Amino acid sequence: MERLKSAVPTELRRAVGEGTAADLPATTSRLFAFFDSLPLFHQVMQELTDPELALCRKDKVKAVELKGHGNACFSRREFGEALGYYSQALRHVPINSDGMDVKLVSAIYVNRASTMHKLGLFKESIRDCDRAITISPNYSKAWYRKGMVKTALKNYSSAVHDLEVALSLEVTSSGKNNIEQELKLILQKHESVNEAGTSNCDSKDEDLPLAGQPQPHKVVIESISTPNKGRGMASTDDIPPASLIHVEDPLAAIIMKSSREIHCHFCSSETPADVVFCPSCTIPIYCSKRCQEQSVGDISCDEDTHLGYSTSIANLSITSTSCKSPRSKLFAEHKHECGGAHWAAVLPTDVVLAGRIMARIIEKMMLSGKSFAISGPNLDLVHHYDQHSPANKLESHIYAIVLLFCLQNHYRSDLLWTEDSLSQLVLLTFQIKVNSISVVRVRSVDGSPELTENRGVSGAEGANMCSVEQVRVAQAVYVSGSLFNHSCQPNVHAYFLSRALVLRTTEFIKSGSPVELSYGPQDVSKIDKDMENVAKSLLGNIGVSLNIDHGCCMSCRSHIDVSSALATSQREESTIDRLKKLTLLDKTLITEALQSLNLLKKLRHPYSKALAQAEDTIAEAFAKVGDQERARKHCEASIQVTCFSLSSIATQDIYLSSRGCITPKHIIIAHELIKLVSILLSLGDGASAAATFAQAEEIFSLYYGSHVEKTLTYMGALKKAVSDA
Repeated sequence: MERLKSAVPTELRRAVGEGTAADLPATTSRLFAFFDSLPLFHQVMQELTDPELALCRKDKVKAVELKGHGNACFSRREFGEALGYYSQALRHVPINSDGMDVKLVSAIYVNRASTMHKLGLFKESIRDCDRAITISPNYSKAWYRKGMVKTALKNYSSAVHDLEVALSLEVTSSGKNNIEQELKLILQKHESVNEAGTSNCDSKDEDLPLAGQPQPHKVVIESISTPNKGRGMASTDDIPPASLIHVEDPLAAIIMKSSREIHCHFCSSETPADVVFCPSCTIPIYCSKRCQEQSVGDISCDEDTHLGYSTSIANLSITSTSCKSPRSKLFAEHKHECGGAHWAAVLPTDVVLAGRIMARIIEKMMLSGKSFAISGPNLDLVHHYDQHSPANKLESHIYAIVLLFCLQNHYRSDLLWTEDSLSQLVLLTFQIKVNSISVVRVRSVDGSPELTENRGVSGAEGANMCSVEQVRVAQAVYVSGSLFNHSCQPNVHAYFLSRALVLRTTEFIKSGSPVELSYGPQDVSKIDKDMENVAKSLLGNIGVSLNIDHGCCMSCRSHIDVSSALATSQREESTIDRLKKLTLLDKTLITEALQSLNLLKKLRHPYSKALAQAEDTIAEAFAKVGDQERARKHCEASIQVTCFSLSSIATQDIYLSSRGCITPKHIIIAHELIKLVSILLSLGDGASAAATFAQAEEIFSLYYGSHVEKTLTYMGALKKAVSDA
């Protein structure tokens, strides 16, 4: 877009930058007229919307090449690499019903299934076999592989059925002999071994996580106006802790660019090994067929509407008969972006979100069968347009015009526009900037969901601590959710189940009190912001008189060179942080880190965030080298520092743990306790592990209610490890 931005005349640029929201009809119309006469604009639009120029189009030749690389890796027993190549082959191979090479696609699915079978990913392997069978019901290799995987799951009767089908479809004598031999072996096992229960291998395609769950309690929350924060939400009645107060699906959502290769582009969950791709382009990935269908819809029914870029941007009216109505009430949010054009992959997130909201409105109006003018939604959300910089205003104007014609390129319908159309698009992008919410996922740092059961509790095997991180993976517009204000001391916890925003109270909220969210993922970043108050709260109770002066030691009150002390502190913190980046650790590095920790204790407040993080890092280092007893010591020290910090500034109730540490019921502490659980398991201290796990589970229940194991996927495996200890 820099080319278009630099082409705008100075006078027009100034008019846009100095204009207010009231001036938008005039400034957008002027910029529109300028671009209409600019050849460069038509060239840019051609690059963004022409399928022949798209970077995301399907490529059968490349798919065959990737399949060959996968076969070579499989032959060398490099199954992890083979899995990657087969997945990329599925990404590039055309899967639309009109242009699909059935033999090639089904072969890639079976090859990937065979690879996952070798890697022990049985459920994922069966799903790929089913996909191949759906495409090619008479493909004997798909039935054979499915039967062999079910044999590994000890589901013998079903395995026999699948192999018998494979035998009936196999045409080669060698293939028939091989299947017959396998059938004999399986029948022998079936007679001598109790059959395992059939597992649900289609769990990825089940209903959304909230389906079947009880609805939120009857909680009334009203919109209020406050002098400091403007509009917000407040309770009209007393609300007890852990109450589910709000559940909302997004008006629109989009995966962040940093998460495109890891998370599902519909539900934003981490993708499994048998990742599913868009049928018509190479950009989105999905965790299941269900998510793919909800995001893409029936692409083939509208392919005749992608007729290329219209060279006359002044003519935005085309008959609606050329675009078929959606076959489902569900809005397929990626559908208008697909078909070969890659504009949605290169435009900013807030612009693509605006496009998805507009597409939802357009398709709803199309169902009415009437002519209509393009207009933005009445979201009743703030936009703060007048407060934005001139550069942001110009950029939003340009993107609004570009977005309008990207949408027009897809919807060959009776789309009329007025002077207000572009103005509303500009305001919509600013509403999204101000009100969109980051979708956060909690994941184990040890690996992906398929491996969480085995690696999320790796501390039990003496290899690691069970650590998690909170990651921003998507951006979404929740119209009602955006009305809640934010606070450094929130009383509501926000989390996500699939795409749904879920709000749950974390403390008792008195009638008439504000209902407020955290500013972001809840971590320890806020706990040492008021060091003096922490010290007074903790030390004042034991009769210590504090006269804290800037630049003086809090212990002996002697003068300190603050700049030098800060530089030293940062240097020692860096020495400790090195332990996180190294895979192989030796005692020398840990000894140096311990020396840095001792120096850090002399420089930093005893309940500072830096000290808690340092203790935690050293605990993990000891866990990695197998010294679990010292890992336990430093993990407990990290928890103690964090506990005392939180107990003096947080609003949550506190309770006395079995170890005598004052433990706030805060989600930060729960995550730290889980790390301690994994260390205790590796030490064989099952009783302490169970008691500590119970404390963490109690805190998590306050924040997630019955959704603990749905949100924190490692908890199920860890709970089993604790019960078995």
